[in-house]
Amino acid sequence: MNLKLYLLTRIAGVALLCLLATLTYVLHRSAQQSAAQAQNTLAALGKQLELQLFKASAGENPANPFPDFDLWKQTASEPGICANYLANDGRTIRNYCKGIDLSTHHYPEYFSELYRRIFGPNFDWQRPITYNGQAYGVLTVSVSAELSITRAWDDVRDLLALSAVTITAVCLLVYLAISRALLPAQTIVAGLNRLSTGDLAFRLPAFDLVEWRHTATAINQLADNQQQLLAERQKLAVMLMNLQEEERRCLVRELHDELGQCLTAIHAVTTVIAQTAQQNCPELVTEAEQISRFTQAMQQSVRNLLTRLRPAELEELGLDASLCTLVASWNRLGKTHFSLRIIGDCRTLTESLAISLFRITQEAVSNIAKHASASRADITLTINGTETSITIQDNGNAITLPFVPGDGIGLLGMRERILALNGKFNLSIAKPHGLIIEARLPTAQPESAQ
Repeated sequence: MNLKLYLLTRIAGVALLCLLATLTYVLHRSAQQSAAQAQNTLAALGKQLELQLFKASAGENPANPFPDFDLWKQTASEPGICANYLANDGRTIRNYCKGIDLSTHHYPEYFSELYRRIFGPNFDWQRPITYNGQAYGVLTVSVSAELSITRAWDDVRDLLALSAVTITAVCLLVYLAISRALLPAQTIVAGLNRLSTGDLAFRLPAFDLVEWRHTATAINQLADNQQQLLAERQKLAVMLMNLQEEERRCLVRELHDELGQCLTAIHAVTTVIAQTAQQNCPELVTEAEQISRFTQAMQQSVRNLLTRLRPAELEELGLDASLCTLVASWNRLGKTHFSLRIIGDCRTLTESLAISLFRITQEAVSNIAKHASASRADITLTINGTETSITIQDNGNAITLPFVPGDGIGLLGMRERILALNGKFNLSIAKPHGLIIEARLPTAQPESAQ
């Protein structure tokens, strides 16, 4: 759930609970007001009747017989109150109700039912009318249900209107405040997405809130550390590649100068032995020719090994000639036909970039020939002033992308070599099947890669 919606829901829930508690309090106060009104009326009218008894005992002749409610009728301002007097002998009864105008008071029926169930608004209050210790009768004062319900509904309606305005205003202000406070969160999420895609140069700004500022500082520090580690890793990878190429160069030199010369000498000696044996010992001719065949096979193996380790064309004729030789050697095997297309001038490439492009192509061609079961593969090398790209596409049996870190040393090696040269490595599936390997490398390499 969205954080703003979550907070607003919580605030609205708390506000509704507070409103419910306030409504309960208001309804309770309304019931108390009705009871207090009845009690005050009972006390005032009771004193008036007792005063009438006092005047009668003093010999005054009242204009109206006891009990007289005229004075209370004139002074009572609240409608809906009923007074009832019942004498002890049961013969004197007096009733009076000040009516309520129901046309000016409207309340829902459900509210009336709820109020009656909870509070029972028909209040009846009684007190005896006495004088000189003698009880004359009982006075009863009642407050009508309509009056209590009307007063309660008016209070509830006013409270609901005020609460609706207040809750709406509070939620709006809270929403605006939360939106403003959480605005940096969107920037942080966008920044983390950029960092996750490899844009480690991006940095979060300093925010006004201390919590967000500390968060941004921690993320920026993490990005700094990650960028430094990747830079060191890249330098180490470049150093390892250069060291590997140097070792290959030394190994080629040793194999060519030592083992190659030895095999050439053995072949020459074997030829001399065969010539001498034809005259002096014919039975040794077969063994000499067999040694010569073994020597020639070993020389061919050494030449193939030297080509794989470091083609002579790469230093003497350049990258384009080495790639053509590589493609031609695999095409001679007949399993997969490789086509090569070069756009641009390979002579503009640095030595390290040319070697890396050759190694990437060499590894990709080897993987296709061994694992892809492809009948055709296209190699396209594009060179321009800022970027050099190579795309290798086959029509093999691949229908899903291989998981690079664990699906073979070849893909992993290509990926590591490309990333070490600040390049981009991408795998995709061809239609309807087959694998597309794409590498993009900056033409201008850093000094550490030279």
